[in-house]
Amino acid sequence: MDFLRPATWEEALAAKAAHPSAVPLAGGTDVMVEINFDHRRPAYLLDLGRIGDLAEWETGERTVRLGASVPYTKIMEQLRTELPGLALAAHTVASPQIRNRGGVGGNLGTASPAGDAHPALLASGAEVEAESVRGRRMIPIDGFYRGVKRNALEPDELIRAVHIPRATGPQQFSKVGTRNAMVIAVCAFGLALHPDTRTVRTGIGSAAPTPVRATAAEEFLAAALAEAGLWESGGALLPSVAREFGQLAAGACNPIDDVRGSAAYRRHAVGVMARRTLGWTWETYRGQERNAPCA
Repeated sequence: MDFLRPATWEEALAAKAAHPSAVPLAGGTDVMVEINFDHRRPAYLLDLGRIGDLAEWETGERTVRLGASVPYTKIMEQLRTELPGLALAAHTVASPQIRNRGGVGGNLGTASPAGDAHPALLASGAEVEAESVRGRRMIPIDGFYRGVKRNALEPDELIRAVHIPRATGPQQFSKVGTRNAMVIAVCAFGLALHPDTRTVRTGIGSAAPTPVRATAAEEFLAAALAEAGLWESGGALLPSVAREFGQLAAGACNPIDDVRGSAAYRRHAVGVMARRTLGWTWETYRGQERNAPCA
């Protein structure tokens, strides 16, 4: 196994072009586990640790450009307002040591359906900034996941950043695991309300071959809120709406039985999490509406 250690982004792109099979190494929290257990033995490791701008972010008027290697700890501490759903998801990642090393780029590169960042990225409507020596392109998150641990990157491409819309409404994240820390999700659910566009987005993790959205649930909820005028009034949500939203979210799952949980349990748990996160986000939204200054 050869170890490549570029000093600049341009050198990293050149190395990836010369060795397309090279496995990028940033935080290493996924890759090194696979190597240590001899599940993976790549010919080349491409260490990106010396490239400082991968660990930086820029907050714009509408989006946050999050470097691929920004540690989860930084997201939790400094981007809670702009990216609340992702910050909540970051809290559930493994241990403090791993949160200090791991970043969203690693989750995307691994593309495991159980990655903690995926539901929040789907719910927010993120875009992945991929680059190679041939140029740069933006990949909408909805088209990024192509199969179990497969993504839309070309062999010579690297993830440079993720562009995530700043929250315009409440966001939530919920995860079921077999213990409270250092655990791979049995299933997970992310929800984001987008009052500016009167839309709802969701993300489901570890309950299908890839992270997925519950689009039928999103469309139902957005229509129910609009029909009742709740976006404007901030009124109470009917229990029947929450139940239907949960059932539709569960219906979006295509889970398997494995050592962490059965397919039936995953589907049931997603429905429960969908109802609960909807309750939390809507109560937050109602509070914001009541406290909004009069026009």
